Amino acid sequence: MVRQKFSEIYDIGLEQPQLDFVDITPSRDTPLFIDPFAISLKKDAWSEECQDHITHFFQTALDHIRNNREQEARSLLNGLSEPNETCLGLSRGSPAGRGVAGKQALDLYESLAASQAAKTGLLEELAECDLFIPGIGSDKISDITTNIIRGLLIKYTQAQCELHGINLSDEYPSGRYWDIAAAEWRQSYEKLPVVAGRRIILVPKFTVRRKMALDSQEYYSHHILNFIQEEQYRRRTSLVRVLRSGDVRPPSKKTLKDKFPFSKEFVARFSTQHPDVLKKYKKFYAKLEGAKGTLRNEDFDINFDERAFAQSLADVLAQLPHGPANATKYHSFMMGALEFIFWPNLIFPKKEQEIHSGRKRIDLVYTNAAQTGFFWRAHTAHNIASRLIMVECKNYGKDVANPELDQIASRFSINRGQLGLLVYRAVDNYEKICARCRDTAGDGRGFVVPLGDAQILEMLQLISKGHRGAIDRVLQEIFNELLT
Repeated sequence: MVRQKFSEIYDIGLEQPQLDFVDITPSRDTPLFIDPFAISLKKDAWSEECQDHITHFFQTALDHIRNNREQEARSLLNGLSEPNETCLGLSRGSPAGRGVAGKQALDLYESLAASQAAKTGLLEELAECDLFIPGIGSDKISDITTNIIRGLLIKYTQAQCELHGINLSDEYPSGRYWDIAAAEWRQSYEKLPVVAGRRIILVPKFTVRRKMALDSQEYYSHHILNFIQEEQYRRRTSLVRVLRSGDVRPPSKKTLKDKFPFSKEFVARFSTQHPDVLKKYKKFYAKLEGAKGTLRNEDFDINFDERAFAQSLADVLAQLPHGPANATKYHSFMMGALEFIFWPNLIFPKKEQEIHSGRKRIDLVYTNAAQTGFFWRAHTAHNIASRLIMVECKNYGKDVANPELDQIASRFSINRGQLGLLVYRAVDNYEKICARCRDTAGDGRGFVVPLGDAQILEMLQLISKGHRGAIDRVLQEIFNELLT
């Protein structure tokens, strides 16, 4: 069987670091999970809508269970199916979602119904099931999440296919997805990509993890036992160790594991008694990067060399001809380059979005998902509407001038945002470009950050030298020119 990636099958011409979605191989599962905890941390509109669906479904299920509505709860959970379309998980061979339908839905109901954490209110969100509910781990939580937000994932897939020029002509059954308004499962017919007879649903890479952030064994071993260890030592209980020298040491982890053996019931009881420990544990992983936090390019491919990749993009840009004949090629290149440079702060790119009833179009629109750095400060420190970041790409062989600035400024609004990037090629007088952007800001028409080849190449060179963090300084210095 040919094991091509989705991008290769559809000849997108971009690699994983240049794509917003997980570039799956449809013939086998990619060992990643959709993590509802990761979704809950994001503050962009799409993630918040997903979180609303997840919370609504899970609270509906818990309400049925807490109010002894067994038939309704079982029917609700039995609506969960096997989500093979995302090609994520740990199946061997062809994708085969584990699902929670049939007997597994009954087992899930019985586990939740028997759980004190569910009955008492300790269990508040789907991601916490791994901590407190026996028999529920990363694969089940990911599958449940996929089912709930399937409708939103389908819309995301359609937007990404439009972005990359993938024609979707035929409609297929969507599979069940949760409808908040109706508080029930729904199905529809949707346009989707199909590979070897299998429907494909793309997943944003900012929603996935190699391992779920919340993990019962880790929580028990490194947070609960650490707390107990400190408490036992502080109180000088019989479990502390007294050395021959007379020094007192905390009890060993082995001693504590014998005294307080692991079980999810114990984890739930402890968390009820010490809610601050659970709160600190979740807060810790909310800010982590890597396998349990926001994934980096290396997490998708252990052999990926970010420095070499940045240099290769710089080389391609330097050789890309100016002029309208290569405008499409430049546009596609910049779409991938901006994804690589600004990930994970700018996400969910959309191409040539229509505004004003189709009278105007924006080259690219990104969702601002930054929680630190320049794009975050633009909103919080400078009070600039920047929920969306608009981008105009100009492959001119001449300086961009006032008409180009007027074009992007006319796209700004309070609802869409008033911060954009004007991406262009060479310029004879960069100070003049900055002065024009400064005039636009001074007139109250929004903030346009000019990024020519020189600035893009500078950012790529910083990455190639291992100084990705310095990109924030480059952006801030350009922006400061607009304020002086």
